[in-house]
Amino acid sequence: MGFYCFNILTGLCLISAFLVVTSKNPIHSVFFLVFLFFNTAGLLILLGVEFLAMLFLIVYVGAVAVLFFICDDDA
Repeated sequence: MGFYCFNILTGLCLISAFLVVTSKNPIHSVFFLVFLFFNTAGLLILLGVEFLAMLFLIVYVGAVAVLFFICDDDA
């Protein structure tokens, strides 16, 4: 079962990373990037590194959200 979850999360990571790069709308790119971070955290949880997964989510998703809303507010 873990093997299938790992493959599904890996496929979702690849798809969302591709969509981050190819998306023309910056808001969609940010949503795909956050989705990519959640999928990566899921992979880390499957590997047994729960602390690193939660740290990844808190630091990176929080930083992307704060930076995007600060930059979006200036425009």
